[in-house]
Amino acid sequence: MDFTVTKPKAPVRTAIFPVAGLGTRFLPATKATPKELLPVLDRPLIQFAIDEARDAGIERMIFVSHPSKSAIERYVLEDKDLTETLCAKGKHGLARRLTDAALNPDSHEVQFVMQHQPLGLGHAVLCAAEHALPGPVAVILPDDLILGEPGCLSEMIAAYTQGGAGHMVATMQVAPEAVKNYGVLSVTGRDGNVLWADGMVEKPEPADAPSRQAVVGRYVLDGSIFDDLRGLPAGTGGEIQLTDAISKGTPRVGLSGFRFSGTRFDCGSKEGMLRAILAYAGQRTEFNDVLASRETGLLAAE
Repeated sequence: MDFTVTKPKAPVRTAIFPVAGLGTRFLPATKATPKELLPVLDRPLIQFAIDEARDAGIERMIFVSHPSKSAIERYVLEDKDLTETLCAKGKHGLARRLTDAALNPDSHEVQFVMQHQPLGLGHAVLCAAEHALPGPVAVILPDDLILGEPGCLSEMIAAYTQGGAGHMVATMQVAPEAVKNYGVLSVTGRDGNVLWADGMVEKPEPADAPSRQAVVGRYVLDGSIFDDLRGLPAGTGGEIQLTDAISKGTPRVGLSGFRFSGTRFDCGSKEGMLRAILAYAGQRTEFNDVLASRETGLLAAE
């Protein structure tokens, strides 16, 4: 069913950041540093996600973390002592950069909740239920870095609030052999960058995939997602799967995909992180010589 003729939706005011994972693919680095704080050059992954949410007009940001990852909270919030120390040393520009990067409680509401056990993405989202503002909510996975202007979430919210399906997921077209690594949208129609769908298939074999539209780490979800998550039985891997709750609500609120304009990097993998670093460096002129040296095979320590 296509949900193309409906009234505009309520604004998306809440973003949920599931950041409780242990980042095992980056051990030993993540033994002491949360994967969300790993830098893409000089900018931690979580900073990209925060800035994307701010640019999209999000009012309340909920970080679903783990007690062992207190460094995330220290990073996200302003450190006034550090700022004052930098200013006292005359480093006013650096102090200003840190202040601009941090979330200021005067302009954004910030909540931290704990996910004590790794019970899945769906469980992480449910942990945020009591703190979400009324209406639809966004979910951002920080290790899915999407570079581009405007940001992916801004694009999605602009399309979502015009009406249509109650659940929207970010999608990108992947190679046939890659569909087995993703949830894949079952597409029924298209309107520009919006793909209407009747469901998702989790990690299908290429011959069984309903499309090549892979779901990546941005969601805008109807507020009923929390009710659909409550009492949901464990799915793949013994975890509460967000995709199962989305599928449960699809017959009632509808489902669509959004083909964003930016470039996505899977920074949960080492290869994806390296690609992201090189792409981000390519956007900054101070690294032109380094990248040129790499291209000509002359990169060496100086």
